[in-house]
Amino acid sequence: MRHAILIVAGLCALAAGAARADTAKAPDLSAQSCGLATPYDVRIDDAGVWLRRDGGSPSEIFIHDGSLSVDRQPQPIDDDDALRLREMEQEARVLMPEVAGIAHDSVELTFDALAGVIRTMTGSERKARRIESHRDRALDDIRGSLGEGRWNQQEFAETFEADVTQAAEEAAHGLVRSALWAVFTGRAHRLDERADRVDREVDKLVEARSAVLQRQAQALCARVDKLRQLQDALDYRYAGAPLVMIEPRPADTPPDATAIAGHESR
Repeated sequence: MRHAILIVAGLCALAAGAARADTAKAPDLSAQSCGLATPYDVRIDDAGVWLRRDGGSPSEIFIHDGSLSVDRQPQPIDDDDALRLREMEQEARVLMPEVAGIAHDSVELTFDALAGVIRTMTGSERKARRIESHRDRALDDIRGSLGEGRWNQQEFAETFEADVTQAAEEAAHGLVRSALWAVFTGRAHRLDERADRVDREVDKLVEARSAVLQRQAQALCARVDKLRQLQDALDYRYAGAPLVMIEPRPADTPPDATAIAGHESR
């Protein structure tokens, strides 16, 4: 019986761990993975590129067609900076949907890993499908934020974490019920065999697909770095200093793989 109790306890951790499988092996999808970060939330729409933050100065930066507005005040810009600003806007417009695509695939990987644990441990496709509502909600969150050109780092991270946590908790409860049934019907030995299969199958799933995501995420770093170079080349000065929209990530700040989201405009 002690062995059975350990199995049940281990299954709870297994379900939660599967939900975080891409955290361990999948790429860090934030700008911080490139060694850079931004204090701003971002919105990109037909009007231009908006950068906003609560606290700090400036609190709002707006770029469109070579023009610059800071805290809702148009700024004088020379011709060279106008060219740089146009290129920054173009790069940002390409970058946002690419990040959205990687975020979408990362969500799919997370929930495929979790479904794989459930399917293998319970032998039930029906139980594996129970987490699909959480997957759909997470994908809707991406479509409604990044997919609409909005990047609100904190709000998206909290929403994504809630979707995954709820799915993992439901999976853990289901696995515990299945494990207890196996224990009390004398089939506890099958749990060990299935747990070994989970390690092999989920690891294979995560490693293969996360390698692709990692390459895609690294390719985005070239665009982020180009934005940083264009920013650093601006002649414009805000309060006598360079205008900083992208900056090096502090060495003691851990990257956040879920900081990939959009921001509501006014």
